[in-house]
Amino acid sequence: MTVSKRPYLVVPRLESIPGLVHGFGDARWSEPDFLAFAASRNMRPVIMRQLHSDVIHQLEVAPDQKLDGDALMTNVPGIILVIRTADCLPVLLVDEENRAVAAVHCGWRGTQERILEKAVKIMGEAYGSKPADMLAALGPCIGPACYEVGPEVRRGYLKAGFPASVFSSAPGRERKYLLDLRAANAWLLNTLGLKKTNIFNSGPTCTHCEPRLLSYRRHPANPRRMSNFIGLFSTP
Repeated sequence: MTVSKRPYLVVPRLESIPGLVHGFGDARWSEPDFLAFAASRNMRPVIMRQLHSDVIHQLEVAPDQKLDGDALMTNVPGIILVIRTADCLPVLLVDEENRAVAAVHCGWRGTQERILEKAVKIMGEAYGSKPADMLAALGPCIGPACYEVGPEVRRGYLKAGFPASVFSSAPGRERKYLLDLRAANAWLLNTLGLKKTNIFNSGPTCTHCEPRLLSYRRHPANPRRMSNFIGLFSTP
């Protein structure tokens, strides 16, 4: 992942794909700024009412009304898929061969529901995407040293099939655990057959610790969210 003067992070491997636009926005980028960015590229953004669910929308056109859900996918140029975050993990999926993309909101609830796994499987059904050929970019999220959860969350993850290794004990906090949201979703991708070399991380950046990123746990009264996006556009 590289940082530039632009108010968003990019993945060099994804940036090298013709006709693909993507990024993980930071705190400098307001929603009006992002909308202006999309308009300058003649692309229509799709921004959902995110529910922390496993609801996924496959788009053939940009909808006129806001959708409820937590993942979007399309193979149609001119649409920018948007996930808004402030601690949750945004994941961007790319099927380079079949020209299809997805954006997935992976909070603790959606991750427990294995929404990322469901998105990969639906891309296979809809576009013929093969996990071994897909690319996945994991954006900034709250880090495992800062994401404290209760025992009910750990129980739910173990019941959903996640390994206990995605949790560690919270120092000095009885019956509290630290969740590694990034590791949990990387594990899901690996079990589906995505190659480790095709999974790209934004590094150890923690939204809670990094002031240039937005964090709900750091500032719960702040309604702003970061815009993470991916879309296709026609190339000559």
